[in-house]
Amino acid sequence: MLLVESKNTKNTASFKQALLNPNAPLGGLYSPPSLPKFNGEKYVNLDYLNFALELIKSFGFGEEKSFQKALKAYKNFDTGEVIKLVKINEKTYINELWHGPTRAFKDIALQAFSILLSDFLENEKILIMCATSGDTGPATLRAFEKIDNIKVVCLYPKNGTSLFQELQMLSLNKGNLKVCAVDGNFDDTQRALKNLLQNEDFKNKLKAKNYILSAANSVNFGRILFQIIYHYYASLKVWQEQKDEAEIIIPSGNFGNALAAFYAKKMGAKISKIKIASNSNNILSEFFQKGEYDLRNKVLQKTISPAMDILLSSNIERLLFAKFGDLRTNELMTLLKNDNYFSLTKSELRLLQDDFVADFCNDLECMNYIKGQKILIDPHTATCFKLLDYSKLSIINSTAQWVKFVPSMVKSIYDRESIDERADMQLLASEFNLKLKDEFLELFKFKNQNEKVYKIEQIENEILGWIK
Repeated sequence: MLLVESKNTKNTASFKQALLNPNAPLGGLYSPPSLPKFNGEKYVNLDYLNFALELIKSFGFGEEKSFQKALKAYKNFDTGEVIKLVKINEKTYINELWHGPTRAFKDIALQAFSILLSDFLENEKILIMCATSGDTGPATLRAFEKIDNIKVVCLYPKNGTSLFQELQMLSLNKGNLKVCAVDGNFDDTQRALKNLLQNEDFKNKLKAKNYILSAANSVNFGRILFQIIYHYYASLKVWQEQKDEAEIIIPSGNFGNALAAFYAKKMGAKISKIKIASNSNNILSEFFQKGEYDLRNKVLQKTISPAMDILLSSNIERLLFAKFGDLRTNELMTLLKNDNYFSLTKSELRLLQDDFVADFCNDLECMNYIKGQKILIDPHTATCFKLLDYSKLSIINSTAQWVKFVPSMVKSIYDRESIDERADMQLLASEFNLKLKDEFLELFKFKNQNEKVYKIEQIENEILGWIK
């Protein structure tokens, strides 16, 4: 299968080409022209790695040996099946997606993605760029750490991630990895990334240094591919036990995780509805309820679920393409770029609502959900409980471990501010009989490290100066 551009299907690329050069000619996103049907029940007795390989093969991308090598990355996860399904009542499961090295769901895609990308390189050198609202950054840096011929630049909004996430990035700011704190919010940071990815002058300057440019954000279809697998696999395991389709509830910011669930559903996964949980930056709940994507007069709000503090969700473009085709997608995305607004027709909205439900959860509600559980759940996972219907079979996506958001956990559970995050992490672990990894506590030695904050217009020169 060739991938096609979401804005013009005449622009095609092989999977390998799209992985190395994720930006299509018109600035759109490479997407599958159609989704293969995959009979997961045929492979229900396979372990996660072998199931994953069968699902990937259904796309017909080839490169089977490279995919086999990439999937071996999951050997460093602390659970044998990569994900962990926890049943919290008769009809509700939590799908823990954070058992990789940086304790976030992004590890599942990026650990495999990094090996695949490295395997695809021949004599090229490559610069990987990513923008992060919290989890993509540490996961990307850790995935590409010490890989020959690959350098990584990670952009993040200063004060736009949790302290733990920032410390994870600072601890990896060495060797072939560079971290840049940006003066702005995540939308500013992501816009800076997209502009650099599309900047021919920047790419030519990198080429003169013998580097090609790629991205590790979910604009790269390679990321999405590995996320489809766990949605399909989890829904199949629940089907085995319950003989019913499940609603998938996903805390969503950039929409990549939810898009992967949609793809899994269309491929045959046992999914009834995909429920999108937003925080107070409720752009996605407005979109799925009203059919309007409206950025006019919107100001990004900082919340206790910072990975969802996003207004411009990149992967909505791929959903539009899957539902309405390239011409309509190009029309709608042009309107959004020029007018900060587009609206769907009533019939288009109904097509979206065939698959999606959406709502948002404010910080107070989120803290109440955290306090109300018998297990520790992070503030992103907590937003999902707003959409939980206890009468229906449901799988909640838990996208990060609670250790990343200790101040919010303390405020929610003890109704006080966290003065010493390290000590409070130990307190929570003790009270809930959980074992902490030593590396979590060691991160705090980076807390007082001096760090430069870059203006957006400084980033390009900083990167070119760093690449020797």
